[in-house]
Amino acid sequence: MRPTLLGLVLFLLFACGDASTTVEQTDGLPAAKSASHKPMIKPLQLRTYQGSLLGKWAEESRQIRTFQGIPYARPPVAELRWQPPQAPPVWTEVRHAMEPGPACWQAWNSEYFVWERGKFPRSEDCLYLNIWSAADAAEHPVMVWFHGGGHTVGMAHEQIFDGTELAKQGVVVVTVNYRLGPFGFLAHPALAAQSSHNSAGNYGLLDKIAALNWVRDNISQFGGNPDNVTIFGQSAGSQSVCSLMVSPLARGLFHKAIGQSASCVSPLPTADSNGFRRGQRLAAELGPEQTVSALRAATAEQVLAAADRSNWAEQSRIVTDGWVLPDSQDALYASGQQAQVPLLLGWLSNEGHLLFPGSAEISEKELEAFAFQLAGAELGPQLLDLYRAHAKVSPTLAQQEIKTDLFMAYGMRRWADHHAHAELPTYVYYMDHDTPAFRLYWPDNADLQLPQGPRSAGAYHSGDLAYMFGNTRRVGMGWKDQDHALAAMMVRYWTNFAKRGDPNGEGLPQWQAYDGQNRATLLLKPDAHTVAGVQRDVLDLWDQRFNTD
Repeated sequence: MRPTLLGLVLFLLFACGDASTTVEQTDGLPAAKSASHKPMIKPLQLRTYQGSLLGKWAEESRQIRTFQGIPYARPPVAELRWQPPQAPPVWTEVRHAMEPGPACWQAWNSEYFVWERGKFPRSEDCLYLNIWSAADAAEHPVMVWFHGGGHTVGMAHEQIFDGTELAKQGVVVVTVNYRLGPFGFLAHPALAAQSSHNSAGNYGLLDKIAALNWVRDNISQFGGNPDNVTIFGQSAGSQSVCSLMVSPLARGLFHKAIGQSASCVSPLPTADSNGFRRGQRLAAELGPEQTVSALRAATAEQVLAAADRSNWAEQSRIVTDGWVLPDSQDALYASGQQAQVPLLLGWLSNEGHLLFPGSAEISEKELEAFAFQLAGAELGPQLLDLYRAHAKVSPTLAQQEIKTDLFMAYGMRRWADHHAHAELPTYVYYMDHDTPAFRLYWPDNADLQLPQGPRSAGAYHSGDLAYMFGNTRRVGMGWKDQDHALAAMMVRYWTNFAKRGDPNGEGLPQWQAYDGQNRATLLLKPDAHTVAGVQRDVLDLWDQRFNTD
């Protein structure tokens, strides 16, 4: 999405102003001066194609600044609901960029382990991004973050995603809000019929592509290099990274990719891959008239309630729409159609801990039937043997672990194998470090009492976020010196990779590149080191089951 003509004219007018004019004082911020009385551009006021922005210091002593709540597309409301994102607005006055925009419309979740958020402002007008950079940044690598939350919840401006510590390492950090749940991923035949591409769904992916276009056109004003962009994300954000790598619409908008704790190539149901059946069920809950105008007439509350009643989110929110994704992601990777960029990815040792809704208690016989259904009569007994220790505790726990490993661990290794098979730089990690559990997204109510102590959940899903953003001193509780040291290590690995496509650097444990034979995997822990793959017995079994090399 290129800048509008009006935006370009405004940019040129700003850029070609009288060079002898001193920047005026704004909101109590003193105008910049020098000994020779030559004008200086204030580091907190920048010009973009849309207009001027006034930011604030994230950490003034280190000259790290932040600009928040920047619109990268028009509000997707009224007639723009369930439309691809439109070109962003322009303005003539200086726009304050000191506070984030609202979260995208989503349900307020109830008590849900570390992911509980409480209540917060939410709106369909939510396509905003936030930026952190050093005041003297010039041609710095750019890291664009996509948050997790199952593509149904979450927001880019959580405190745990504060980009200050990453920016200190010489990168520019961008965090992006994108449409969620049915607002971002509803697919319906009526919506497809209205599309010039005969496409419906994946609006949340289109939002991310629009944000990347905005970054390409504007990030140099913040000291970033538009030709050195890394996309990174966790959980649903990682699934988005995985999907953008095979979307022709995102080609050339990024140059490296990082995926954390979810892929888009796990073995998934193929029925309703375009999402139309689920979309029609949701629409039926809103009323008998399944037209675009009727869908848009519903309130946000009504849309969410209809999604809940119709079990709309039972399958992947991302769909094969024929435009954003011309085929299934797995097929596109298998044919080598992914972006030819370096990839870093990995997962944690206890991903399934309280992540997925608990299953009803099952018996040993029901566990056996489940294993045979998944792995077949030949491999079913082997699968049961691999999870026998869990089965002795509870057949239900064994079933939960099987589901988690198939979706998470196997999906991530399958992604790595696809990329390594294409002879592209690939680095894989496995975080095996018990982290303190706290409410990640509720800083004012962070304390989470676990019966067996704050680290009894192990390396749980999302437990890597505070480390990777370097925010172990900013959020949570119960941190130890080894946690801070691990966070410093991960920050350097991630930013090194963003700079040159290789996470290694002076003073860091060597991270060996991954290939389909060595399956080299970095164990992320205080004494980090590389091993020849993890969970190989069960993951090799899944390879046999799904006939991959």
